[in-house]
Amino acid sequence: MPELPEVETIRRQLAERIPGRSFAAVQVHDPMLVSPEDPGIFVAQVAGQRVRSVDRRGKYLLVELESGDTLAVHLRMTGRLHWRPGAPDEEEERFLRARFDLDDGSTLTFGDMRRFGRAWIVPAALPDRERYWTARVGIEPLSPRFTRRVLADLLEGRRGPIKAVLLNQTLVAGLGNMYVDEALFQARIHPERRAGTLDPDEIRRLHRAIRDRLAAAVEAGGASIDSYRDSLGEKGSMQDLLRVHLHAGEPCPRCRTPIRNTRVAQRGTYWCPRCQEPPPPW
Repeated sequence: MPELPEVETIRRQLAERIPGRSFAAVQVHDPMLVSPEDPGIFVAQVAGQRVRSVDRRGKYLLVELESGDTLAVHLRMTGRLHWRPGAPDEEEERFLRARFDLDDGSTLTFGDMRRFGRAWIVPAALPDRERYWTARVGIEPLSPRFTRRVLADLLEGRRGPIKAVLLNQTLVAGLGNMYVDEALFQARIHPERRAGTLDPDEIRRLHRAIRDRLAAAVEAGGASIDSYRDSLGEKGSMQDLLRVHLHAGEPCPRCRTPIRNTRVAQRGTYWCPRCQEPPPPW
């Protein structure tokens, strides 16, 4: 699933290409993409609108329109937004769900093999748009507001595994399975540790690791492990920098102990049994 670095990569690329452009035509090929909205209403809300900016909240891509409305997109597991300077190749877009033609002849397509992705309009007239987003996503981990003190406050008193807490999008926005594994390894914290038991030094290491791994992933253009491609159709390279995720049975890059994997918070989880000391029995 595209996580914060992958969506941020797409945001940056589109922010260089579509602000100031208008949607000359919009086609919804799969009504499920905009459900429960009627596709005709969705098209009417977007077609003819000029793009003011391209933003992001967690894993949500936000295209701000001149009307004040926001076109929100969630790629989910296999969604792909692909910008081209001209028309798309129909054979390349076998899973086409929507097409957006811009007034300069460029196109933006939404392809999605598993059809879990969604697009919808957040209206300008919504009474409290900020509350709309804060109810869905927590603090941005790459923002200056995400301090060690903030992380400590988020973890205080929580009895669940630290991995499950970090995956909670209403607490920290955009963190997903892969980057939580990588951050916990860098911080030397076992994924099943009770979140509320971390001491100040562990919180300091974890805070640094979260920001470091996300920044590295954004620099690498995200990770192309399965279907992810950026908005130009290119692969990211963060998969080449993963230290433990998907490396079960391979030697730890620090101590050479074989990496283990299990399930934590119903997600495949990778860690080093020597560098990340298992917690005592609960």
